[in-house]
Amino acid sequence: MKKILKIFLTISLLTLVGCSDTDEVYVDLQADEKEQFSGGDFTVFNSSEEAFGFAGTNLTNIEQIDFGVGNSFFRQSWVSAPASTTARDGLGPFFNSVSCANCHFKDGRGKPPAFDGEKSRGLLLRLTTEGNYPDGSDYVDPIYGGQLQDSAILGHSIKGSYTVSYQTIIEKFDDGTTVELQKPSYQIRDLGYGSLGTSTKISPRIAPQMTGLGLLEAIDENTILSFAIDNNKNEISGRPNYVYDILTKSTKIGRFGWKSNQPNVRQQVAAAFSGDMGITSYLFPNENCPPGVNCDEIPNGGAPEITDINLDRVAVYSSTLAVPARRNHNDQNVLAGKKTFETLQCISCHIPKMKTGNTHPIVSLRNQTIRPYTDLLLHDMGPGLADNAKDFKASGNEWRTQPLWGIGLIQTVNKHTNLLHDGRARNIEEAILWHGGEAQKSKDGYKKLSAQNRKDLLAFINSL
Repeated sequence: MKKILKIFLTISLLTLVGCSDTDEVYVDLQADEKEQFSGGDFTVFNSSEEAFGFAGTNLTNIEQIDFGVGNSFFRQSWVSAPASTTARDGLGPFFNSVSCANCHFKDGRGKPPAFDGEKSRGLLLRLTTEGNYPDGSDYVDPIYGGQLQDSAILGHSIKGSYTVSYQTIIEKFDDGTTVELQKPSYQIRDLGYGSLGTSTKISPRIAPQMTGLGLLEAIDENTILSFAIDNNKNEISGRPNYVYDILTKSTKIGRFGWKSNQPNVRQQVAAAFSGDMGITSYLFPNENCPPGVNCDEIPNGGAPEITDINLDRVAVYSSTLAVPARRNHNDQNVLAGKKTFETLQCISCHIPKMKTGNTHPIVSLRNQTIRPYTDLLLHDMGPGLADNAKDFKASGNEWRTQPLWGIGLIQTVNKHTNLLHDGRARNIEEAILWHGGEAQKSKDGYKKLSAQNRKDLLAFINSL
């Protein structure tokens, strides 16, 4: 009825006032074919608070079983050893969380403390220092290792804790509108085993949502490299990170983590078990103990503490979570925002559409046309977001382009809209205003937009 009325009014106006060769006739903007299928066949049409937790379609019977078992290991809490729950004992001795789901609640995004004293939900601090190990990774703090674990099992002191304070920064648009940004500062305290190294760098990292990881893993390496070539033509210096693959003992393109420091889902999962929960695996067999603490004297949950098959099941679960479908993709304001997104050259890094390769071991992830809005490359985001900490080939100013699919459902699933690597941005607009470096021109263009054009752009991003 609304469209019929629009046509009737247009005809009536043309009848009343006539038209000439120079008159403009309004034409509806059109969405691309199947634009709502963000994950190809791995798209789920559900926008509830469970939107991030569905399995992709066309999994084999074995993969469906692995998904279910992996889901249980992802969601349920680990306990210290010894325990009657032998499949899930071995927590710690030092850890940040007791389960994957504590940081990725409902397979979603973590949230930093909003004020001093509030408990973090999925924010951790990485600790690195100058120099590289033979595998190319960066030296970690000589006492506290590569991550500050702020919890410990009974009988042991925590490694340390931290507080966050925020400085207010004002951004002003060309139309006079102002926005307050918050810049975090981290203070480590309660160190249990001595001082940090004098050159130790602190890099905060928030837990991102889990959807679509297997699809990103299935993208052919040459496709990612082609993005780097195209970006350089557009004066955007996107480049891949090259990291160490433990299983193959070789260097691979990084795809996962805020600085693309992990080559595949399995290693990302195993690194989280090790660093976040102190759970050993066949990829990370050693406990995270500071000097003076003999881990061999502390009861453990076996060697390794998560069995090979269960680690692989969690990896299957993490790889096959479906991507929520677009909402309102045909809305005219959303489509207007999409055009603005393109005009501002946001698509130079947040590449809208690509196709997965044909070699992934999970067959249903192959040859999928997906719309993740990322290039999986590192970009210099300027001094405002810099943590000054290297990560393999990534510099202190560089971050991986974050996929945007599912971004509009974070509020529904996780009851917040905190974005960027440390959650400092409280909404999409603040995240845009933190863009610098290679994205400075796009940010400046956003600040020049009218209020309506900004509203349309935000509506488009929220539809993803």
